[in-house]
Amino acid sequence: MMNKWYIEKGAEGDVALSTRIRLARNIADFPFPSKLDIKGKNEICSLLRGVLAGEGADDFKYIDMNSLTPSQAVSLAERHLISPEFTTNRDGRGLLLTDDESVSIMICEEDHIRLQVMKAGLSLDEAFETADKIDNRLDAALDYAFDDRIGYLTQCPTNLGTAMRASVMLHLPALTATGKISSIASTVSKLGLTIRGAYGEGTSARGCIYQMSNRITLGITERAALDNLRAITLQIAAQERAAQEVVLKSPAEEDKVFRAMGILKNARILSGDEFMELISLVRMGTAKGLFGFSLEKINELIVNMQPATINAAHGKSLEPSERDAIRAKSIREALGDDC
Repeated sequence: MMNKWYIEKGAEGDVALSTRIRLARNIADFPFPSKLDIKGKNEICSLLRGVLAGEGADDFKYIDMNSLTPSQAVSLAERHLISPEFTTNRDGRGLLLTDDESVSIMICEEDHIRLQVMKAGLSLDEAFETADKIDNRLDAALDYAFDDRIGYLTQCPTNLGTAMRASVMLHLPALTATGKISSIASTVSKLGLTIRGAYGEGTSARGCIYQMSNRITLGITERAALDNLRAITLQIAAQERAAQEVVLKSPAEEDKVFRAMGILKNARILSGDEFMELISLVRMGTAKGLFGFSLEKINELIVNMQPATINAAHGKSLEPSERDAIRAKSIREALGDDC
C-alpha cells in the first residue's frame, strides 16, 4: 500500500505540519447543494465519478458516504480529508480519494465540488500545481458556474472570485506558552489571513496546532494569495523557533518536555486531550534534537491516535476507557525503543 502523505516531513516541517489547497466549484444548471434534492446530488456524484474514478495511477477511488460507519466518517475528518460537517447527513454525498490520501474531493458539501490537496510541510506551490491539474481535468469535462466579473460562483459569497482557500497547519507550542498567539492572530488578520484551530472555525488549537489561511478570494489572484501566505508563514516559523530557544533555556520548561516523554513511554491510560498536550511538548523537543527519533513518527502518531481513527482501525466503536488503553499501548510501542 502506498504511504500516506502525512508520514513525511516537508519544508519548514519543524513548524509547518502540512499545506492544504482547497478549491470550491459548482456545475452550471444545477442548484447549489442546499437547494438540491437527493436525485440531483446522486447525479452530480455520478458525473464526478465518471470523470475521475478509475484504475489508472492518477485516478481516484469513490466512496459513498452512506457506506461508512460513523467512526469511519469521523476518522476522515480527523485526518482533514473531509470537513466535520460532511460527516453528518450523508445522503447524496460522495468522496473521491487518492490512495495516498493527498487529494480528496467532497461532492455536494457546501458546494458541488470541494477539491482538497494536502502536502507535508510548507508546500504551497506543489499543492496548488496538483490542485490546478485536477481542476483543469474537471473543467474540461464539466460546465463550471463562472462569471467573467466575479469569478467562480459559490454558495457562500465569501468564496467568490478564485474560490481558493490556501492554508498551512502550524505547530506553535512556544508562541502559545509565551501568550503571543492573540497578537499574531490580530496582526495577520490585517494582512488578509486568519488563524483558527486545527479543524477550522470555532475549534480549539489542541496540541498547539493552528490553521492559518487566506480570507480574501475576490479581487486577488491565486498567486498573490499564495505568496502572501508563504511570506507570513515563514515569519511566524522564525518567531516560533526563536521562542523555542528562549523557552527551552528554562530548566523547568525543558523538564516539562522530558516528563512528557516519560509519561508517553510509560502510561497505561491516555485520553485524547492528555495525549495531544504531551505529544505537543515531545514534538517540540524532537524538533530541537532532544530525542533520537523522527518528526515523521510524531506526525503519524498525532493522526493515528485520534478517537474515531482508533475506532475505525479496530472496526468497532470502543468505550473511551478501551480507547485510552489502546492509545497508551500503541504509543509505548512506537516510542519505547527509540530513546
